[in-house]
This record gives sequence, C-alpha cells and structure tokens, in this order.
Amino acid sequence: MYDTLLLQGMRAKLVLLLKEKGITDQKVLDSIGKVPRHLFTDRSLERIAYEDRSLEILCSQTISQPSTVAFQTQLLNIKNRDKVLEIGTGSGYQTAVLYNLTSRIYTIERQKSLYENARKVFDMLNIHPQCFFGDGYLGLPGFAPFDKILVTCGAPQVPQNLINQLKTGGMMVIPVGENSHTMYRITKVSDHELKSETFGDYKFVPMLKNKC
Repeated sequence: MYDTLLLQGMRAKLVLLLKEKGITDQKVLDSIGKVPRHLFTDRSLERIAYEDRSLEILCSQTISQPSTVAFQTQLLNIKNRDKVLEIGTGSGYQTAVLYNLTSRIYTIERQKSLYENARKVFDMLNIHPQCFFGDGYLGLPGFAPFDKILVTCGAPQVPQNLINQLKTGGMMVIPVGENSHTMYRITKVSDHELKSETFGDYKFVPMLKNKC
C-alpha cells in the first residue's frame, strides 16, 4: 500500500481541522486518521487529497469532503457490533471510515465501475465490507434489519424500503431534497413512529434508481 510519512502528516492535520470544525467523536477522528484517503482518488489529486473538499471520481461522481464524512458518521453513533447499511459505496472512502467502527458493514453501489474499483481498494487495505452491485433504493432486504443506515447521496424523499429495513430503535442518516439537501437523522421508534431531526443543508450528488 502506498502511504508516505508526508501523507500521514497531512492526515494528522486533517484530523486537527475536523476537531476545529466540531467533530467530537474520538472514534470517528481516529478512523479518519487511519484511512488513506489518497488511495480513493486519482493519483493526480494526491496533493489535495487531505484538504477538506470534495473531489471528482469515476462516473461523474464525487468523494465527499472529509468534514461531511465525519459528520454523517458521528450522527450515526455507531457501536462496535452495529450492523450498518451504506447506500452509495462511491469511491469506498466512507465505507472504510465506517469499517473501523464496526466490521459489520454492508454497502451497495449502482455504478459497476465504482463498485469494482472500490473493491480493489478494499483488498489493498485488507478490509472486508460486504459489497453489493445494485439499486440503493431497494436496499438489502435479505440482510435486514440494520442497526444503522447511511445514505451518501441526496434523495428527493426518504425511501420507504430503507425505513422498512431499519431495526426498531435504529437510526438512518440521509440527505433529503431536490437541488440542496437537508441532513436528516431518522430514528425508528416503532413500526408506526419515526423521530426526525435535521442538521443543516448540504449538496450531494442525486440518489438514482436502477443499476448501470
């Protein structure tokens, strides 16, 4: 695995920046400090891989800025044995951050090239999330229920399929909206009651249906 002292130092500075921006969960900060973000981007972007900015990846998609990755992860309050579903593997960076918190990660990606590329990086890092090529709107009903669900793309509305796959007492973090997206944390209080909290506005790539 290609990782230099210079890149490690850049990661350490990124962690300090995230603390300044309000990330307080030490487990999340430790995970950000461990994951080599430069491996999830094009080699030409290495010098800016640890800046707090989104970066272009394959299929006209983006790798979210680290502060967003950290904030979404912090909102989920992941415990060691939580079973987590991630919608939108993308580059795989968010997946790797989650994997350091619990190895019970299930991630689904609709773009075949992104799915295949992320799996190559996971093998390089010797981490083993359960990866699926499919439609995120459908979730993974055969593996439900999940303690936590994280959606890494902007949905026009909360998919009912994902609510159905959430365990009672579980939480889902999802950006919802059309052009801009409000970050929601939804807690499934019971089969008939949901608690919704909002945490500001963001900009994500849209959540799309069907594999491609």
